[in-house]
Amino acid sequence: MQHKTSWIAAIGASALLGVSLSASADDGFADYRERFEPLPHFPPIPADNSLTEEKVELGNMLFFEPRISASGVISCATCHNPALGWSDRIPRATGHDGQIGERNTPTVLNSGFLESQFWDGREPDLEGQALGPIEADIEMAMQLEHAIERLTEFSLYQEKFAAAYPDDEDPISTDNLAKALASFQRTLNTPNSPFDRYLRGDLDALDEQEKRGMVAFVDNGCAACHSGPAFTDSNFHRIQVPGSTDVGRYEVTGEERDMYRFRTPTLRNVGVTYPYMNNGATATLEEAVAIMGSEMLGREFEVDKIDDITAFLHTLTGEMPEFEVPALP
Repeated sequence: MQHKTSWIAAIGASALLGVSLSASADDGFADYRERFEPLPHFPPIPADNSLTEEKVELGNMLFFEPRISASGVISCATCHNPALGWSDRIPRATGHDGQIGERNTPTVLNSGFLESQFWDGREPDLEGQALGPIEADIEMAMQLEHAIERLTEFSLYQEKFAAAYPDDEDPISTDNLAKALASFQRTLNTPNSPFDRYLRGDLDALDEQEKRGMVAFVDNGCAACHSGPAFTDSNFHRIQVPGSTDVGRYEVTGEERDMYRFRTPTLRNVGVTYPYMNNGATATLEEAVAIMGSEMLGREFEVDKIDDITAFLHTLTGEMPEFEVPALP
């Protein structure tokens, strides 16, 4: 499969691409460039879930498999559509029996770089996140034991699980289901965006407006929370966006200090993962920039500044991951 070789080759390529800027290269913004990190080709890999071709291939199949949903028609790819920035581009996700969830669907792109999953951070990693939508009543609505029973019915899945987990006596398990899905998602990364190329020394990768937007992004405090290679600190911040009554992380911890706090979303590929905010009620990136300026920074941005920051954010759209829509049994 194409993605097998591409993600393996990328591991070696990433080492070569991660070069520092030439000391002689200067466009007057070196102090700003130094505040950012280019996106690596791969996120950290957990010690208990090594990344192998067999796991990635199996996870790819499971990501598109609708028969692990109660209706038999919903898969992970239903809400995380590769053609739509690996999200769904609707305000709130539609799941089992046409039910509409309370929150906007986050993209799975670069999700392996996040230190917690879901808007409220209720799972620490992709392995924990993978099973949640399968069980959720308003998403795929399938009991995990029934999902395992369905997968066991197919000889091809028996072969694929056995190949991915050769040391397991019963390889088709909920734990291995989660690990395979997580492995596939860790390959869904978008390096080599215009901004990454800029950070690595191609000073013409950004135009003057985009560089002004970078400066405004830093000078106005946006980079305080949207930091690191994935443009998120993975922390939780209080925000009540227009039209939302969602109490956020409070539902997880029950602690008053977590009322209306949400995990900082990644800004990678934000130009193609609209609409925005936890309730998906913000249609455009310009509107999102204005709201964040007002609600989080206490600043009323002028139109020119909004346009500059928006232009900069569009430079964070990277190369979409290579994958194959699998032939399911």
